[in-house]
Amino acid sequence: MKKISAEEMDSMKKEGVDTSKNWIKVGMSTCGIAAGADVVYATLLDEAKKRNIEVAIKKCGCAGKCFAEPLVEVNVEGVPRVFYGKVTPEVAVTILERHVRNKKLVKDHIFF
Repeated sequence: MKKISAEEMDSMKKEGVDTSKNWIKVGMSTCGIAAGADVVYATLLDEAKKRNIEVAIKKCGCAGKCFAEPLVEVNVEGVPRVFYGKVTPEVAVTILERHVRNKKLVKDHIFF
């Protein structure tokens, strides 16, 4: 396996997440999956499709706040980017409707 240089890492970061688009990242490390992140991820995919909500839904690794898993990071234009913690399938639907569609924060689940 080839080592990645610092320049290549910078290039990969720039090509990574397009912050001008709406996206949701679900922490899918072992602690997240153990807390139900896989179910939350599946719910977000299914419900976004059913509700015709255009948002990229992605998996990511650990954010370092295992006590708050499942963690969901949401970036929507016009609303601050936040991490929601202790996300259940029901909270995931609320995030889609309130944060993504209506551009209002789900304040009782913001962790950082």
